[in-house]
Amino acid sequence: MSIATRTGDDGNTGLFGGARVPKDHARVAACGGVDELNAQLGFVLATAPTFGERALLVRVQSDLFALAAELATPRTNNPLAQRVQPFPVKHLEALDLALTRIEDTLPPLTNFILPGGTCAAASLHIARAVCRRAERSVVTLARTEPVTGSVLRYLNRLSDLLFLLARADCMRAGITEPAWIQETP
Repeated sequence: MSIATRTGDDGNTGLFGGARVPKDHARVAACGGVDELNAQLGFVLATAPTFGERALLVRVQSDLFALAAELATPRTNNPLAQRVQPFPVKHLEALDLALTRIEDTLPPLTNFILPGGTCAAASLHIARAVCRRAERSVVTLARTEPVTGSVLRYLNRLSDLLFLLARADCMRAGITEPAWIQETP
């Protein structure tokens, strides 16, 4: 089977269960945002071979596939929806544990941090911004269609985790985090 089905040539795409919607539909935008985030995490892993939290990011990438599967599956009027498990709360709980573990190793913030530092940290800051955009897309979808609460909580916590991972990578590398210094008038 070819990857090029040509069924989307008219600007529509299929959701799990067979429904076809425009490619700019809120559900497709939410899935696309999560896909972009997953790709950015792959970039972090590919370009930062010494990054110390590789296993965590690979697990997050897998979680994001499960999250996207839920987003791609309308729950109303979809007899196939029962085949897709709602996004498990256990993924959120694992993220919370990682957040606590990493935050406990970092000094408290005393100022705003500019994106940068190491290559991995800069890439993680991009991933954090992409995560926030994906979260906003899911919020837009949730205004009109049901979305499991753990999906929104996961994306919100993930952006926090990515920020902490960027800080931790700078600390590991012995690089001072770039701080925002407000100019005085």
